[in-house]
Amino acid sequence: MKLKNSRALGASLLALAAVIGGPAAAQSKPWTLHEAVGAPDNLKLSGSVRARYETLDGQYRPAFGSGSDQALVLRSTLNAELNLAPVRIGGELFDARVYLNDSGSPTGTGDVNALELLQAYVAVDAKDVFFDGSKSSLTAGRFAMDLGSRRLVGRASYGNAPNAFAGVRADWSSKPHGSATLFYTYPLQRMPSDRNGILDNKIEADRQNDDLIFWGGIYTTPKFADGAELELFAFRLEEEDSPRLATRDRRITTYGARLVRNPVKGQFDYEFEGGWQTGEARNTTSAADRTDRDVDAQYLHLEVGKTFDAAWAPRVAFEYTYASGDKNSADGEYNRFDGLFGPRRPDFGPVGAYGPLGRSNIVSPGVRLEVVPTKRWDAMIFYRALYLDEPTDSFASTGVRDATGRSGDFAGHQIDARARYWIVPRATRLEFGFAKLITGEFLENAPNATGTEPLFGYVEITQSF
Repeated sequence: MKLKNSRALGASLLALAAVIGGPAAAQSKPWTLHEAVGAPDNLKLSGSVRARYETLDGQYRPAFGSGSDQALVLRSTLNAELNLAPVRIGGELFDARVYLNDSGSPTGTGDVNALELLQAYVAVDAKDVFFDGSKSSLTAGRFAMDLGSRRLVGRASYGNAPNAFAGVRADWSSKPHGSATLFYTYPLQRMPSDRNGILDNKIEADRQNDDLIFWGGIYTTPKFADGAELELFAFRLEEEDSPRLATRDRRITTYGARLVRNPVKGQFDYEFEGGWQTGEARNTTSAADRTDRDVDAQYLHLEVGKTFDAAWAPRVAFEYTYASGDKNSADGEYNRFDGLFGPRRPDFGPVGAYGPLGRSNIVSPGVRLEVVPTKRWDAMIFYRALYLDEPTDSFASTGVRDATGRSGDFAGHQIDARARYWIVPRATRLEFGFAKLITGEFLENAPNATGTEPLFGYVEITQSF
């Protein structure tokens, strides 16, 4: 580790210790930045500091060998929003860094985004648009987005560096008529994007690129008689090569729907979500690749669960995930589903140093158990069986591939577990967990498979203020 990184690490840990050991830990009422500076009611101030230590024994990524890895992952945020009704002005300063890693670590743009103005926006609120009692807002600038289930568009909570967008969005809601969001944005390219800059936690402003556009909308119905809601959405991604960024020239539209009934103690709940992608894309980012292929890809998430009216409020859920892989056939189609801007953690386990699973070329049934022993404790354990949709395509997010298909379609099993404890309610939270990938025939026999069974563990502490 370089000396400047050691100093920065020491300073970050001292700052974290000061915050966690400060007023919030000594008082029953959490310490908040808003109250500490005496901010007026129309100015919201908040922030957070998070530190997570990750360790990985056995690397599954072909490009990084088969050894072990570790990382100290730090993330800090500072938020402010001034309400001058009907106008709101807001911003978020964000800092994401990784230490204890080295040149053999898979650290990427999803982990490092040092000292970035993640959000900077102006919003105008209005009431009674179209219907009495409705609420609406128009937001312009930089902002993060959570849409629907967040599987395709969402701000990562476990991931260290979330996606952000520059553009405009309009939100509208009415209790009798549902809610809707329309947006037209330029996704921000997280910087630095070069290997040395990432490993050095280089401070470099994120960029928006006029050759990358993301727009669309989502509508959610009012609740049905059984408490369920139906979502309908359409998202369009358009990109072209530029001097600064080589792309696959994706021009894809994702149509989808989601029917969901949220968990309630003593009742069954369910979630059915599916999507279809169409349009055009190329196989690679190479400038020599000029062949546009027709896109025909799908994904599906099925989930049925029940929260029992018993001690610890256990919830058992059976889940099934499907996302198409590329058939590599002579018809010229591209069939690998694109996960767009959705976080992977809720469905597929931890990312960062881990993260083999994703919403591409995967077929995976599983069962999840969640418990809440006390108001401060909650825990979860999740088992998945792992298959490839297309044996000739690379599996999920591993980069492991057998173009001949001779390694079969069974990738193995994954067990993922975590527990969380509020040291100070609403202020200081401890979290720890692990994930184990047990390899099947594909991850054992594919030509570029590392032949290891990764075991991942982490512990983190988050201080919100």
